[in-house]
Amino acid sequence: MRLTRRGWTVVAVVAGAVALSWRSGPRALNAVVVPLVVVLVAGLVTIARTDRPRLTRQPVADGFVGEQRQIAVTIETESPIDATVRDTVGNGLSTPTPPVVETTLEGDQTITYDVELADRGRHRVGPLSIVVSDIIGLVERRFEYADQTPVLVYPQVHELGRGAVDDLQALAGIADRPEHEAFDHLREYRRGDPLRDVHWKTAAKRPDDELLVREYDDGRGAGAVTVAADCVAGRGDELASAAATVVTALLEQGVRVGLVVPGGTQPPGAGQDHHRELLGLLAVVDAGDLDEGTRRTADVLIRTDADGTTIAVDGRELRFDTLTTGDGMEVTT
Repeated sequence: MRLTRRGWTVVAVVAGAVALSWRSGPRALNAVVVPLVVVLVAGLVTIARTDRPRLTRQPVADGFVGEQRQIAVTIETESPIDATVRDTVGNGLSTPTPPVVETTLEGDQTITYDVELADRGRHRVGPLSIVVSDIIGLVERRFEYADQTPVLVYPQVHELGRGAVDDLQALAGIADRPEHEAFDHLREYRRGDPLRDVHWKTAAKRPDDELLVREYDDGRGAGAVTVAADCVAGRGDELASAAATVVTALLEQGVRVGLVVPGGTQPPGAGQDHHRELLGLLAVVDAGDLDEGTRRTADVLIRTDADGTTIAVDGRELRFDTLTTGDGMEVTT
């Protein structure tokens, strides 16, 4: 608890009036000092008896870069009190105006403001402070709240559209592959077989360097695709956006999609919950290199370096910028 600038002004006036009373007599004290002292003491008592407000932060839904979310904080007080509520917005989020509200808190009151999701990643809103003051504004008391609201921001998802038709079909055609879960046997490599089906461990043991290919029992329904993605330092956002675009496009075709990135793995799955898990992994992915075995066995390999982002599918290498319209697309998760 402390005096405000106005409160210190009152103290100075009272002190000056006391000094003048030595010359003018006690009537100066009665006329000036007594009312000010009463108001100041009343303010001190009021603020001293003010209970700490109770704070409840509302959860914030995940979103994509460029979207807006509403931050809501419910504050509960025992009696009406003037207050200034000041929240903190962390890096990766932005607000058009500082999140500061001057209001009278009474009962349960919810304070809201909007934030823009500026950068992908896991961000925070908070901590928050509430400064309460008496009705005259002479005394104030600060309450600090360490609670924070997590905000997860997904990378931007682009719409696939521009580019050669055969390039788009090479990516979309993965959906027609059988699910590679029921292994049948090994056979000799034939020209045109995808390199992802080569059994490298067995081939390495053969003295004639002849390649062997896995045969699977197909006809098992929708395919399962593993997307592997890595990048050089400083290119994490570009990689995350490309991978998010690819996994979203495949999931929309009914494909079960798995994801491997530096520092995280999600097994193949489908549905909105799985989509959110993939996007959440890409929201926090950082630069790094995958091992060569992971790259070889992936159905789709996404690589971002200083020259841009490429997507490797069945030995074909596609440039990501030729597959997209350059515009973001609306995604429901």
